[in-house]
Amino acid sequence: MPELLANLQIALRVQCRYDGPVPSEGVAAIILAAGASTRMGRTKALLPDPDGCPFVARLVRTFADAGIRHIVVVTGAESSSIAGALAADRAVVDPMVVVNPDPARGQLSSLWAGLDAVRPLDPAAVLVIPVDMPLVRAATIRQLLESWRRSRGTIVRPAIGERHGHPVLFDRALFDELRRAPLDEGARAVVHAHAADIVDVLVDDEGCIADIDTPEDYETLIRKG
Repeated sequence: MPELLANLQIALRVQCRYDGPVPSEGVAAIILAAGASTRMGRTKALLPDPDGCPFVARLVRTFADAGIRHIVVVTGAESSSIAGALAADRAVVDPMVVVNPDPARGQLSSLWAGLDAVRPLDPAAVLVIPVDMPLVRAATIRQLLESWRRSRGTIVRPAIGERHGHPVLFDRALFDELRRAPLDEGARAVVHAHAADIVDVLVDDEGCIADIDTPEDYETLIRKG
């Protein structure tokens, strides 16, 4: 019996915490994880957070906790490793892993891959986040969803003061425009074109603006725990 309890404690330490989903129909999440992680020097999607959970798996669980049932992870060269990490994590929501065949074209090309993947679901909106922002809270995502349902804003994003963060919610009214956006400008072109319609949701969540992009950023994250 002591050996069994010890094994259970080990298992609990390596699993991410999960509080159970509150379903949110009609909205999909797209996690952009196809980048080369050049500045980090390691695949950011696979970096363990302070609890040992890979960034990509932590985000999947966060979206699931916010009630998102349809989650797409867009990958590149490390697709097999990322898919393996997600399978090992065994989150309640099983994400769809798709491959961007040419992620060097830029982040918008990964968003296109994600939009293509969710097209059969005909979602009313998508929530988009890069994988190097794993600290956002489920409560923040729920706030975005509530604000979008009330306002039906075409772009809804979290904000802390004058700084805006992720994930960004795009209403399906903008899907075609996102698909036509120039690769060299990315989704910013669409955001700028609809600046007057953006709904900024004030949140108390530094995780929505925390970009873990360099080894120094990652060391700070681990040190703070």
